[in-house]
Amino acid sequence: MKLKVGDIIPDFKAKDANGNDFDSQKIVGHKPLVIYFYPKDNTPGCTTEACSFRDQYEDFTALGAEVIGISSDSVSSHQQFSKQFKLPFILLSDNDNKIRKLFGVPSGLFGLLPGRVTYVTDKNGVIQMIFDSMRAAKHIPKALQAIMKLVS
Repeated sequence: MKLKVGDIIPDFKAKDANGNDFDSQKIVGHKPLVIYFYPKDNTPGCTTEACSFRDQYEDFTALGAEVIGISSDSVSSHQQFSKQFKLPFILLSDNDNKIRKLFGVPSGLFGLLPGRVTYVTDKNGVIQMIFDSMRAAKHIPKALQAIMKLVS
């Protein structure tokens, strides 16, 4: 299944960077979300993307949105990545790629890497924007623009 604009994000559960249980049902219905899937912690593009979301995190939260990063890295990898780069948002471990498959995130770079896709939902979990690009830095302005449209 590949999600598209207008679809409701599916319910999912995962462990966050602190090893805590995350349940999407506890956040959907309360605030808009920026859910971004990325290939791997501590790689140049993924670090650029995470740090850019970090640097603009207050812009997202000021508009009432939450940012969630998802990759197949382990909880301990996320914990180290989050600590090293002082990431204030939620990182989820999708080590079995169930969430990636649930969203239908395609592979990138000729199928060699997990894809880099950002989803923006309204507070009810309805997808308002999908941005699929391996160009990491482009995701943040696109997501912020979509969130701004939701609150205007």
